[in-house]
Amino acid sequence: MFPLLIVIIGFAFIFDYINGFHDSANSIATIVSTKVLTPFQAVVWAAFFNFSAFFISKYIIGGFGIADTIAKSVTIQTGDPLALYVVLAGLLSAIIWNLITWWFGIPSSSSHALIGGLIGAAVTHYQSFAVVVAQKVIPIISFIVIAPLVGMIIAFVITVIIVQICKRANPYKAERWFKRLQLVSSAAFSIGHGGNDAQKVMGLIGAAMVATKHIPDIKSIPDWVPLLCFVAIALGTLSGGWKIVKTMGTRITKVTPLEGVAAESAGAITLFLTEHFKIPVSTTHTITGAIIGVGATKRLSAVRWGVTVSLLWAWILTIPISGIMAAIIFFLFKIFI
Repeated sequence: MFPLLIVIIGFAFIFDYINGFHDSANSIATIVSTKVLTPFQAVVWAAFFNFSAFFISKYIIGGFGIADTIAKSVTIQTGDPLALYVVLAGLLSAIIWNLITWWFGIPSSSSHALIGGLIGAAVTHYQSFAVVVAQKVIPIISFIVIAPLVGMIIAFVITVIIVQICKRANPYKAERWFKRLQLVSSAAFSIGHGGNDAQKVMGLIGAAMVATKHIPDIKSIPDWVPLLCFVAIALGTLSGGWKIVKTMGTRITKVTPLEGVAAESAGAITLFLTEHFKIPVSTTHTITGAIIGVGATKRLSAVRWGVTVSLLWAWILTIPISGIMAAIIFFLFKIFI
């Protein structure tokens, strides 16, 4: 069992790395599209604050609540010889879905791919939906809709307030200030991204360690696990996901520095709130909703709704498709082990 646990931890860090470069667009798309930073400067900036989120979660927030939610989303029986294969199948399906959506430049949710994978593998193994912990999973699924909606509303309100305050300001000076403020808002969103997404991998590793009785519960997870999870996602962000940057930064709506500040601030506020309530949400869904919100303040036609509808379909399909892939992978494991 121990060698398999090591394999799972290795793939978990690979998933975390892929999550970083898949979702790096969330943090840097607007700051690159407004030319505040070059792409290289932007990924370095975002990666630094991704990693900084470790210290904020551990020492300021005082814990890793999202990791606990992920670890308890499905009931995996301690001591079950096939339990680790459930975790591995869920992990592999999430990696495959992330790579597919990255290749096509679709900003889908890494967290929902992971949840879908775990559910699909667990239900296949235990042959019952009773293993799905509804009180953990229902909020995660409901935030497929709620997170982008909250991000959109907050971004809309922030944009309207800023426009009203600055309507008599010198346009040149205002734009220069908003470019500076975008550094702050982008950093805040990167902290939210790191704090939210790195914990999902922590939860997965914690679930595997509990299943093999290496730790009694997720709260006993050794310190090296969260530290390396935050390092992995920061390295992934440093690699950049340029295909998705194009979608997020230009294809949904054209974003100005003012709107970039509003979108990133709204996204950061949403992520901080959901982390407080220990709800894993998609940073992708959140920032997409926020970008739509700032676009809608100009006119509804400023948002390219055709692109948005395509993204929505990807969001809806992420959990069922990753679940089906995980079920197939687990079935193959059972044949060959």
